[in-house]
Amino acid sequence: MAYDLITMGRIGVDLYPLQTGVPLPQVTSFGKFLGGSATNVAVAASRLGRSTAVITRTGEDPFGDYLHQALRDFGVDDRWVTPVPGLPTPVTFCEVFPPDDFPLYFYRRPKAPDLEIDAHELDLDAIAGTRIFWVTGTGLSEEPSRTATLAALAHRARAGTTVFDLDWRPMFWTDPAEARPFYEEALRHTTVAVGNLDEVEVATGVREPRAAARALLDAGVELAVVKQGPKGVLAVNSKGESAEVPPLPVNVLNGLGAGDAFGGSLCHGLLEGWDLEKIMRHANAAGAIVASRLECSSAMPTVEEIETAVAAGAVL
Repeated sequence: MAYDLITMGRIGVDLYPLQTGVPLPQVTSFGKFLGGSATNVAVAASRLGRSTAVITRTGEDPFGDYLHQALRDFGVDDRWVTPVPGLPTPVTFCEVFPPDDFPLYFYRRPKAPDLEIDAHELDLDAIAGTRIFWVTGTGLSEEPSRTATLAALAHRARAGTTVFDLDWRPMFWTDPAEARPFYEEALRHTTVAVGNLDEVEVATGVREPRAAARALLDAGVELAVVKQGPKGVLAVNSKGESAEVPPLPVNVLNGLGAGDAFGGSLCHGLLEGWDLEKIMRHANAAGAIVASRLECSSAMPTVEEIETAVAAGAVL
């Protein structure tokens, strides 16, 4: 079958404290959730009615079993989620200090299984055939995932919509200074680039939002989406169209996962053929809704919830 969206990248278990404003050493209880940026984007799009799948790897352990079950529960196809013997499924802890402090602690050593995705194991026909293919910068940080990510992009050859989530996580790189050439190579094969100011600067060397969007377009993409934090989001395409949309007012509980909700809604809007402003307004609303909730994957909003927030002009 041809999917609406296939994502490729991180997966893991999020262990989030059930107490807010409490440092991790004093937290007494945690909630367990499916996590990982690329995986959460697939969940977010599935929640909006899209057929989705994820390409990733887990440990051969009970947490890996949990992730398979969670994916199925969310309606995400897990056929390309395979175990790596000898490596544990990653877990991620966070601290929750609303409205804007959410430290993350990644446990991905000695190596995360999702960085063991191998080019020889890819279903290239499915990758070429999906309506949207989504990859992340983290997938470029180590081998063999780096070669697999670039091979998938090269095989797809910009067919349909190919999204590069810049997803800059310097702690995942042995030498962060080595990242830009790999980002530039990925951009050559993608039609949409999405990132915040730090991420676009890593990819292009430019931080000013409009200049960064221009640099992404010059690198070969057809749509550049630059997240500006409190200033909202800027989208510019190769036709010269642009949209700059302010953030939606929201009482933030946990800002983690908001970007993944944004990504799932972005894919939904692109598949619907909406204009840039409508796509950005709905994606902003999706992100704001998740920011108002504790968890990530299970917090992804429905179409009705997003439309309600857009109509209200705020997350109520």
